[in-house]
Amino acid sequence: MKDAKSRSFHLPLPEGLYDRLCKEAQKRGRPVKAVAHEALEAWLRERRPVELYEAIAAYARQEAGGPEDLDSELEESGLESLREDERNGLDVER
Repeated sequence: MKDAKSRSFHLPLPEGLYDRLCKEAQKRGRPVKAVAHEALEAWLRERRPVELYEAIAAYARQEAGGPEDLDSELEESGLESLREDERNGLDVER
């Protein structure tokens, strides 16, 4: 399916990369443009989770040690659970 609106741009490729792209297109029996388009789409899809992870990590670094860093009720609940496990004789690693 083709987008209603599309844009073109000139993308010079090193000879080796162009040759690999042409070979891949030939193996698939597809036009070089189509294979290049698929490759760009796949790369952009793969980047999305990486960008999300990086945004979450940046937020965590920014908030480290601040009021948003820990949920004190959740932390206390976790500690109480560990204490209860110790009282019940369970091996609790720290």
